Amino acid sequence: MLHALQRAATVVVADYGRGLTANKELRAALAALAPRIPVVWDPHPAGTEPVPGVAVVTPNFAEARSMAGSLAAGKEPPAGQEPPAGQAASAPAGGRSADGAEQLASSLREGWRSKAVMVTMGSQGAILVQDDGAAPLPIPAPQTTVTDPCGAGDRLAASLAVHLFEGHTPDVAAVLAVREAASFLRNGGVSTMGAEPQPVKLHGHDTDALALARNVREAGGIVVATGGCFDLLHAGHARALATARSLGDCLVVCLNSDDSVRRIKGPERPIINQEDRTELLLALEFVDAVLVFDEDTPEACLNALRPDIWVKGGDYDVTELPETALVESWGGRCTTVPYHPARSTTDLAAALSRVS
Repeated sequence: MLHALQRAATVVVADYGRGLTANKELRAALAALAPRIPVVWDPHPAGTEPVPGVAVVTPNFAEARSMAGSLAAGKEPPAGQEPPAGQAASAPAGGRSADGAEQLASSLREGWRSKAVMVTMGSQGAILVQDDGAAPLPIPAPQTTVTDPCGAGDRLAASLAVHLFEGHTPDVAAVLAVREAASFLRNGGVSTMGAEPQPVKLHGHDTDALALARNVREAGGIVVATGGCFDLLHAGHARALATARSLGDCLVVCLNSDDSVRRIKGPERPIINQEDRTELLLALEFVDAVLVFDEDTPEACLNALRPDIWVKGGDYDVTELPETALVESWGGRCTTVPYHPARSTTDLAAALSRVS
């Protein structure tokens, strides 16, 4: 195990309270790895506390109360035993609520000296507290009918590790992990783990964007969407779309119709009609479907599509976008991808006019 850790790019520590995480050699190896690679620690009240510097610790609310009580008492419970009731009672006050979870997460993060603590609350979502001074992040959970919650914590920790390894920030990784854990439960949880995944139809003119999003979501995937006029495709568009697609399992482009473009850009636009713009977008391997909308803004389109991630270029501020509140209302996340200067449709059109 120690040898395998040295080759790891990310590590999940799933503590079941059996004493393994108390091993001194193992703890020393994990402590040395924590500053270099993502280490996600799924704790147990009868286990040992995480080593310092762990990327994210993921207790559920009950575990967080128990372990915060142990920290407040100045010692950990013995391996294989539940903490005494008096210790649990000394945990920070607060019921199973966002405020209570936030207080517990802050206390545990400081006590454990971890980079972040994420307290999960089942259908109420989770709270993420980081060491960067940012405000605690409440993460809503999608509405899900659960018949067997077994494995949800494992699915969450595994998703966090994968997304941190992929380079996502802890807040983005946490949002994705909550959605993936909910999808895991919605689709049957551990009872379906041996089943073959259902095929999802991707790409092509006959692809229904709404059906695609529904199929991908039901299969446990992440739906990514972006929007714009995409009049005269250029390298900046291609790079942004490729990056957006890398954030999930499908990419739907919400495309302004010809009438919408004229109202926004003026009577001389679009240069290319919506049918041709759709065809050009679908010719890109990283665009899975196109959804054309007639309004000036994409809110109605987004409400129908309900993507997990809404992507805009880096020249936008997501906090000022009118669609941000809408996307976050169903637990989605708005983010930006790098902006590539000196590449724009306006500049390209001006250059073409000089050679016509």
